[in-house]
Amino acid sequence: MNTTIDIKPLTKKDFESDQDVRWCPGCGDYVLLSQLQKLLPSLGIPRENFAFVSGIGCSSRFPYYMETYGVHGIHGRAPAIASGLKLARPELSVWVVTGDGDALAIGGNHFIHAMRRNIGLKIVLLNNRIYGLTKGQASPTTELGTKTKTTPLGNVDRPFTAASVALGSGATFVARVVGNDQATMASVLRRAALHPGTAFVEVLQNCLIFNDGTFEALTDRSIRDDHRLMLEHGKPMVFGKNRDKGLRLKGMTPEVVSITPGAEKGLMVHDEHAPNAGLAFMLSQLESPEFPVALGVLRDIEAPVCEDLYAEQAADITELRGRGDLQKLLSSGNPWTIS
Repeated sequence: MNTTIDIKPLTKKDFESDQDVRWCPGCGDYVLLSQLQKLLPSLGIPRENFAFVSGIGCSSRFPYYMETYGVHGIHGRAPAIASGLKLARPELSVWVVTGDGDALAIGGNHFIHAMRRNIGLKIVLLNNRIYGLTKGQASPTTELGTKTKTTPLGNVDRPFTAASVALGSGATFVARVVGNDQATMASVLRRAALHPGTAFVEVLQNCLIFNDGTFEALTDRSIRDDHRLMLEHGKPMVFGKNRDKGLRLKGMTPEVVSITPGAEKGLMVHDEHAPNAGLAFMLSQLESPEFPVALGVLRDIEAPVCEDLYAEQAADITELRGRGDLQKLLSSGNPWTIS
């Protein structure tokens, strides 16, 4: 007798855990949580093949709220834990959810090496330019002059630009979105999920309690279009509420010019697949008041993937020497004798 097993497609609800979500009301973390819970069932991956890894911080509560496997690690070490997991189980879809302090301060070393290795992790960094969980200290992305509990006279440390750090470390997929732009976030997260190798997505969001308004120019509906440059591959770089501004190069220096809508000749054209990261890096650095903030996918290129290279090495050495025996190795020889 033939038996047909009816497998129901996964839904958003299948990725919602039974844990109470404990973030401040209005926190942008809720948006990312919802978008990921919507995205994962559409990827065609069994739920047991997802894993979420985090460090320490408000964002690092994520593994509790996803009905997947997860690891709540220690401060800054999420990329290291996730790298080991991906190498051991390359078939898994491994996500790292981190914050600006967790990833770029104590975790900075792990962050840059995850990027350069191009291991198949999806790293989402929630950047609110402050330490939120520990109640409002300056982080590596805190703006100059900002008064915090650790900088009561104003921050004097120049801030990191997270996307620039990723690009400078050799990342093959780098994107940046605003936390309340759900449509762009959904599109970018899907592309990150499908990218072979490391995919880095920076989410710019407010901390309502300790740094509210830090991205107001990008979130206020009345002014945001004049401060957002929405990148589209192969399209001229046009922005402004009336689409009457653009970016062009004067020598090697970008400048903002006024244009007539539709008259886009001579403007910079976005190439997210450029083999050289120079253009993407330049765009990531446009943060002074006269320039818009570049949003969307800054770079998306192909490069050798770390776990594939490891698998090739393992296959080669196994063919040469045969399959190893760990128990035999551990019980052989005298480890205290040097010969």
